[in-house]
Amino acid sequence: MRQFLFAGTLIILGSFITQAQQASEQRAALNETVIALDARSAPALEARLLTQILNGTEDSPVTNIKLSVKNTTPNFYTYVSGWATFYDANATRCGEGLFKIDALAPQESAEVDTPGLRLRCSPQSWRVVATNLMTRTVDIAKPVEPAPAVQAAVPERPAPMNFVISVDGQDYPIQVNNPMVLRLGNRNRRIVLRQVP
Repeated sequence: MRQFLFAGTLIILGSFITQAQQASEQRAALNETVIALDARSAPALEARLLTQILNGTEDSPVTNIKLSVKNTTPNFYTYVSGWATFYDANATRCGEGLFKIDALAPQESAEVDTPGLRLRCSPQSWRVVATNLMTRTVDIAKPVEPAPAVQAAVPERPAPMNFVISVDGQDYPIQVNNPMVLRLGNRNRRIVLRQVP
């Protein structure tokens, strides 16, 4: 019984995920600009076709096209890749090609091609899906944090300073308020460096 419940739950969740993916899918006519979304479903890229003749057949598929991709975000992308997918008059997928861009600045456009494309129809609509949008580490989106509550002024404690004690040419690292044990002669000596109040 539990296995049937678990299987049913998986099927229901799968249908919700499929519907969510289809809702974010944005197809457009070949002469229109399409929008690719990022992981948060926000517009990230705009693309438009530069190749005008797209008459592929099963025997003679179109194997490459050119498109223009524009970064519409304020982020600098160090690597962008995605799929350009084409659909015939019956909304059946009839070709897809992968595109890659090594770097794309904010509001910058780049012309790219889709090597490996096998377009087997005369498409009526198309879409672009971004698969990789890698940003610089300084551009990583951070969650919005609430403003800290106003507190009474607390005196700041200085960061611990590191020192080195040199005994007969041998260096020993030491930190404030952390003991250090040195072997002097045949006895161990404990040395503590403290700040004067």
